Amino acid sequence: MQVQPAAFLRSTLPLGIDMVGEYDSGRYHSIWIPDHYVSFWPDSIWTEEFTDLAKTSHSPHRHLDGLAVAAAAAVLTQNAPIAMCVVDTIRRHPAMLAQTALTIDHLSKGRFILGIGSGELENTVPYGFSFSKPVSRFEEAIKVMKLLWHSDGLVDFDGQFYKLEHARLDTELYNGKAPQIWTGAVGPRMLGITGREADGWWPAGTYTPEDFATKLKIIMDAGDSVGRDMSHFTPALTQICLIGDEGEIAEMLEQPMVKSIILMQTAEDLRQFGHEHPMGPNWRGIHDLDPAVLTRERIIQFCDELDTQAIRDIFPVGTPKQVAAEIKGFIDAGVQVYKLMEYGSMGGARFAATSALKVRETEDEIALLCKGV
Repeated sequence: MQVQPAAFLRSTLPLGIDMVGEYDSGRYHSIWIPDHYVSFWPDSIWTEEFTDLAKTSHSPHRHLDGLAVAAAAAVLTQNAPIAMCVVDTIRRHPAMLAQTALTIDHLSKGRFILGIGSGELENTVPYGFSFSKPVSRFEEAIKVMKLLWHSDGLVDFDGQFYKLEHARLDTELYNGKAPQIWTGAVGPRMLGITGREADGWWPAGTYTPEDFATKLKIIMDAGDSVGRDMSHFTPALTQICLIGDEGEIAEMLEQPMVKSIILMQTAEDLRQFGHEHPMGPNWRGIHDLDPAVLTRERIIQFCDELDTQAIRDIFPVGTPKQVAAEIKGFIDAGVQVYKLMEYGSMGGARFAATSALKVRETEDEIALLCKGV
């Protein structure tokens, strides 16, 4: 089994599309691109009072269309797969997703991975999209996409969320193969759908190797139960981390933007590690997070009440060697592709300037640990 890191191409301005040549060099398994209207960082503290990052960008929400960026990356590269991480199935109709995925797959000559998830509040509800029954909608969207990809001629479908009547998608698959589908899934229903329908998986919210292995088994068992060949399934991981020496880590952990990582975690996540969530016992993480409505006063209270040991307990924190050792645990649990999201860079411009180098050093340490894997 070959273990490789993935590259991350931001979809925010300023766009680093000129980096794709480096990402296509063979070092990286794939190039991952997010798809958002809104980032997770609260508006109320994206100010110079709290972070010097606000001096270089007036907003953390300057997102471009992720699928359009993926199409551009597809024609500027030749080797690495182009992967969405992830498109939700609420904002985009599955017929639209099916056609767009085929388009980018042709542009990339078969290298496109359609990463999809069930969605988050901040990218849906403020824009008038219903966030009801997101998992059921997600499952039905996959059925519609696959029906359009694999049907000849006219297609009819009468589902709970989507209806097709004499629809068609006659564009042929690239080399006879549909784009791969990878999912962002954590809950049991989503894991089951992943096993039955998807080609890869990158969880957001699997914090220990043991938990990763348990969830991966659910996926593999679900695939086996419907007779799928799971030998080609790709387990992946997006891992938030802080990389630096102890002095740097201590300073990072005092920064409001770094503390805000915990807003993405559920109260249940924190309880598993022995901590109470400052947002209350029923906080659902990204499903409750709307960065536009969290007031300055509420965020200050959150930062004051947060025990930063929770960040140390939940995420890999430390030097490149220390973080690499923790990631090796996930690789032993089944991870084949990983992306380190070094959030110490949110501690300010000084940390952001060295973040990419720290990530590369950590990737090199992981490669040394994985020799012979």
